[in-house]
Amino acid sequence: MIAKINPDLCIGCELCTQTCPEVFFMEGDKAKVKTNPVPKNAEETCRQAKEDCPVEAIIIEE
Repeated sequence: MIAKINPDLCIGCELCTQTCPEVFFMEGDKAKVKTNPVPKNAEETCRQAKEDCPVEAIIIEE
């Protein structure tokens, strides 16, 4: 699984970093992906972060 963030959509709410800190971190006012592929033990929380993102900025490629 590969995670990406569309920086044009990200509003920096930090929800993804709170839901899945193993994969997401903040750089300035935008979220970034810190590791790809997503570790197996973080796949479920990564999917949850995608679902919870209020602006649908997270993209997951299986």
